[in-house]
Amino acid sequence: MGHTIRVGDLVTGEAVVLDLRVAQLASRAVAFAFDVAVQFGLLLLVLLISPADFDSALQTAFALALTVAVMIGYPTAVETLTRGRSLGKLVMGLRVVRDDGGAIRFRQALVRALGGFVVDFWVLGLGGAIALFVSLFSPRGKRVGDYLAGTVVIHTRAPKPTVDLAGMPPQLAAWASGLDLSQLPDELVLAVRQYLGRYAELSEKARWELGARLSDDVGAAIRAPRAEHTHPHPYLAAVLAERRRRAAG
Repeated sequence: MGHTIRVGDLVTGEAVVLDLRVAQLASRAVAFAFDVAVQFGLLLLVLLISPADFDSALQTAFALALTVAVMIGYPTAVETLTRGRSLGKLVMGLRVVRDDGGAIRFRQALVRALGGFVVDFWVLGLGGAIALFVSLFSPRGKRVGDYLAGTVVIHTRAPKPTVDLAGMPPQLAAWASGLDLSQLPDELVLAVRQYLGRYAELSEKARWELGARLSDDVGAAIRAPRAEHTHPHPYLAAVLAERRRRAAG
């Protein structure tokens, strides 16, 4: 079986659990309520300022287009631009991530929004009954849109791991001091911490493959990719050590 890593279990090919906290149904429901309030507020606002001289057919077409734009376009745009955070998720300390722990992109956000609109909540979802039913029976609290998009919602306000993390590799200290870490997502930092903390438990193959995948996401976030022949461990250790240094200072 090939090497895999899944957020929620976050299980590697050696069945080593990396503990990212999957969001519970209650916190997701509160976040969803915030987001629905924002969406319906936008709908109402646009309807109030829209022209009143449309004929009935044009009004119907306009209302349909507006509904699609707000109920699908809005969450797609917001979750793409914020790398998985809507207003409700920001309030509740949640984020949508890919099943492999990486940041979502436009495709995942769009599929998730379409699944939510058509299946989970509105068109077929009986006001959220389908989303509730599927989430209750999902080990990771997924709704249909999450299954279709390959995503999961996690807590970003997770407790710090108790394991000791690797320190700053001396050869990378100067390089790390010049990094821009402001766009490094919390859930990605947590995944790297777990990787470094469980490093000794992984096989050499898993150390490289999992580390390379995390390095790719980290490199994209900080715009400083890992050098081709640099092992992922010192690269990730340097990034986290520099982040800890700045937080402590």
